[in-house]
Amino acid sequence: MNVSENIQSKMQLNTGKSLFEFTKSKNVLLIFLRHFGCVFCKEAMKDIAKIKKDIRARGVELVFVHMADNEIAIKYFKDFGLADCPHISDPSKIYYNAFGLRKGSITQLYGLQTWVRGFSAENKGNKLEVSKSLGDATQMPGIFHLFDGKILESYIHKLASEKPDYMQMAECCLV
Repeated sequence: MNVSENIQSKMQLNTGKSLFEFTKSKNVLLIFLRHFGCVFCKEAMKDIAKIKKDIRARGVELVFVHMADNEIAIKYFKDFGLADCPHISDPSKIYYNAFGLRKGSITQLYGLQTWVRGFSAENKGNKLEVSKSLGDATQMPGIFHLFDGKILESYIHKLASEKPDYMQMAECCLV
């Protein structure tokens, strides 16, 4: 898959740079989140916050894409220790679609595996929140390793409950 320079140039980080411009000199782990009220989105943010320094030590920058407005996103990123990470607001899901991320099926979102992981001990503190302002609850997440505007590796979730290896994604294609 190749997402055009045009699309990446339109993807504006909260810092004012475009994603395309940001990837010209940096390896970037582009993380498309589910909605901020999702148990697994919260789990992902906690997991990434724990290894953020290690990822950056390898020369990889984290950039998040979310569906909320930036005021809401800033609160969540601060709460999870990710306030220093650039992010892109995409409430219309234009960029989710451009990167091939779709709405999940009933099985992907609410299947047995998802329920079991959602109620697991590691997610005990992650409370489900439902609000349109947090994003589309049916949207599936994904991760892309980019450099120089090119996608070097991707991970598209098959289930909402999947727990990817973020460090492996960061290290996979260092340029």
